[in-house]
Amino acid sequence: MRELALDLLLTMSWVVLGYTLLLDLVMLALVLAGARRVSASRRWDGSEGHEEIFASPLTPGVSVLIPAHDEEAGILDTLAAVLAQRYPVFEVVLVDDGSTDRTFDKVAERFGLVRVTPRPTAALPVDGEVLSVHRAGNGDPLTVVRKTSVGRRSDALNAGLNIARHPLVCMVDADSLLEPEALVQVARPFVEDPGNVVASGGVIRAANGARVARGSVLEPRLSPRWVVRFQVVEYLRSFLLGRTGWADANALLIISGAFGLFRRDLVVEVGGLDALSLAEDAELVVTLQEHLRRHGRPHRVVFVPEPVCWTEVPETLTVLGRQRRRWSHGLAQLLWKHRRMIGNPRFGPVGVLALPFFLLFELLGPVVEVVGLVSVVLAAFLGVLDASTALVMFGLALGLGTLLSTAAIAVEEFSYHRYARGREVGVLLLAGLLENVGYRQLHAWFRLRGLVAALLRRKPVWTAMPRTGFTEAEPVAVPPVAVR
Repeated sequence: MRELALDLLLTMSWVVLGYTLLLDLVMLALVLAGARRVSASRRWDGSEGHEEIFASPLTPGVSVLIPAHDEEAGILDTLAAVLAQRYPVFEVVLVDDGSTDRTFDKVAERFGLVRVTPRPTAALPVDGEVLSVHRAGNGDPLTVVRKTSVGRRSDALNAGLNIARHPLVCMVDADSLLEPEALVQVARPFVEDPGNVVASGGVIRAANGARVARGSVLEPRLSPRWVVRFQVVEYLRSFLLGRTGWADANALLIISGAFGLFRRDLVVEVGGLDALSLAEDAELVVTLQEHLRRHGRPHRVVFVPEPVCWTEVPETLTVLGRQRRRWSHGLAQLLWKHRRMIGNPRFGPVGVLALPFFLLFELLGPVVEVVGLVSVVLAAFLGVLDASTALVMFGLALGLGTLLSTAAIAVEEFSYHRYARGREVGVLLLAGLLENVGYRQLHAWFRLRGLVAALLRRKPVWTAMPRTGFTEAEPVAVPPVAVR
């Protein structure tokens, strides 16, 4: 019996190694495909087309929806960034989802809000009670909806959809800052291929530590907190390259809720956002693709590597753990709801490639990683796995993981060069190495807890992240002009 148990431990150790290497190789393929796409997009500067889109009367209007709950720390910066967009026709719909702080008061003071009678454009179900609707009295295209909170971001977004007026809707988090041409860049695929494009998204980056003034990121800077630095590397790997690779394979599942653009008519057609989902952004993308596939309607979900949305990320492990447990719980909900799509050729690359990958590597990955780590440690402790073999296994996993991060950082540095200071690039490279020792395993533990919560059918709870606000840049001193 003891020999059988030892053999099982050794087998599990090698299975975990094979699993980890396979995951990293698949991710490396996605990263390389994404890097190729980013490089090609940088060689062709389509900025001249942005002027045509901006001037064209055929460019579709955009309704920017911003759900906000207790966002007083940064809401004025977020609104300033959105209202400064270089886009011909757009409106901003801020949904104050039961805030208990001064979120509404700050907006009311800044924009001179006036209460109005709303004119609904849709009748999506909203569980929270809509209390009032206000418009900016200073002429800005801003509408504010006040409603009671039911603890779900999707409910606030559906309330915003019900009064949105334009054919495209852009969903933006209340702790996010859009760069000035973000809308025109992410809307470009809709203008170039209006018959097929149904959704598009752009790159998300961590704003923690950046110098901000009036909603504009003046200078990206790294936070001194290592937990934030690890997330910067994650975002580069997953958003800049990973999702670009999935989009090129026509298998993109996720457009971040922090910054995504959708055809409003289709969102309303599928019933809006799922009120019970903890991954409402991914859920909407998959629901749209399933719906359109079933009806044989052409569609494309696009990821544009150029437009940037800066957002606050968790600054403590406690908050990060809550966020990642929620993401894992939401992924389990999504895969169960759309389980008939998994491996089904009828749903194209999404069914054959993306959903099986997310099931095997994203949802079940933490089970293998946590159980595997325990088995490797036990096998080494009991002498079943000799030290040299254990070091080889560890070195392979560490090397591939570091290669993935280094590739993402290299593409960022050579293509966009957002972090101008050389020291920060060195810190990112170090973070790409260190995240594989400790952070990755802790991240797997967070995700495993989310999976367990889903299996136990615990009630989904959307928890807002504590906000610290953006780092305001110090005003530049202007020397006095001598009067002669």
